[in-house]
Amino acid sequence: MDILLMSRKGLTQREISRKLGISRNTVSKYIENEGYPESNKGKVVRKSMLDPYMGNISAWLEEDMEYKATWIYDHLLPLGFCGSYEIVKRAVHDIKDERQQVAYMRFETEPGFQSQVDFGEFQIEDAAGTIRRIYLFSMILGYSRRIYAEFVERCDLPTFLDCHIRAFDYFGGVTEEILYDRMKNVYIRKIAGKDKFNDTLMGFALHYRFKPKVAPPYAAWVKGKIERPYHFIREGFWRGYGFICRETANTDLFNWFQLKDRRVHGTTHEVISERFDRERPHLQELPRRAFDTSWRIYRKVNKDCTVRFEGNSYVVPHTLVGANLVLRVKDRCMRIFADDRLIVTYEIPEGKGHLVQDPRFYEALKKDREMNKRKYGYGRSVKGRAKCTISPRKPIYEMDVEIRPIHIYDHVAVEVRV
Repeated sequence: MDILLMSRKGLTQREISRKLGISRNTVSKYIENEGYPESNKGKVVRKSMLDPYMGNISAWLEEDMEYKATWIYDHLLPLGFCGSYEIVKRAVHDIKDERQQVAYMRFETEPGFQSQVDFGEFQIEDAAGTIRRIYLFSMILGYSRRIYAEFVERCDLPTFLDCHIRAFDYFGGVTEEILYDRMKNVYIRKIAGKDKFNDTLMGFALHYRFKPKVAPPYAAWVKGKIERPYHFIREGFWRGYGFICRETANTDLFNWFQLKDRRVHGTTHEVISERFDRERPHLQELPRRAFDTSWRIYRKVNKDCTVRFEGNSYVVPHTLVGANLVLRVKDRCMRIFADDRLIVTYEIPEGKGHLVQDPRFYEALKKDREMNKRKYGYGRSVKGRAKCTISPRKPIYEMDVEIRPIHIYDHVAVEVRV
């Protein structure tokens, strides 16, 4: 049912808002504008089966521009819409396209307030004609326009956060907030009207004391500072570049930016390096300890004193059998922790089926078993003796215990006094 029709039937704006799941301000706006955006008032619009529902569509997109045409079409059917999906698809596209063309004011930030991050993809063709991907991480300071960028082989979360750390070291500090695009490493979805970020990223942000923000959908101008440098690097540095290896490319890119920082920026009309000198004192100090960006995996120790990871077994001390451990994995290196205590560090082998061990652990197991045999016998079940066990935490006893009342020992006390 159309918002205007609901209003004519006597429903209040609060009731319409609850029925459609949109805000009262949105309902009020479309009642005042007679169901159409202000830019469409006065225009001659051809009648369509969708006309009675345009208010609903506009209201939904006003709430969240990420709504897809399929979602809107599915929610129009219960309201009585009988048209095709293609009509809805064209209408949604037109509304989104119109709102993207709205004039906007240039957004400038104070020194040290905001930086913007982006992750781009480049392609490399080798001598054999094989094409592989390489990724570009870039961070730009909003006030000075100084850029840190580097090429990386992967686009996973640990690599993404490591790039942040190197950028912070390069700038000598951190801005109060960092603006991201809606990338999977950062943004999950909007929950109850609030942006939900990746939990690891939130822990990273708390460690470095910055606030993560996500750019609104269909608003490319908000992230214009970082979008333009991406094309600036592609056209100014990458086009025609003779790629040898990633390390050489990063060195050449660093030197290229050293020269570009001496130029006068087209927007600020100031030299980038001089403007950065004014911004640097406003950056937040870095913490003493860098954030641990390795993957965190939880495993329970098996009875054979091992934990499993990606087809390989890793030996830990036998006293940890049954315990839950944390594996911190990064760059073919695994660190195993128990209650925040580092147990052992292993290098992850190539392939599967390997038993990776520290000889000390099985030697300690053998000594423990030999000690138990000497102390408790060779595994024979004897009353009054503990069974042979390699786990000192859970000894098993087989003993005959007779429970006696305390008064039978009174005569012993009398004899002692005499």
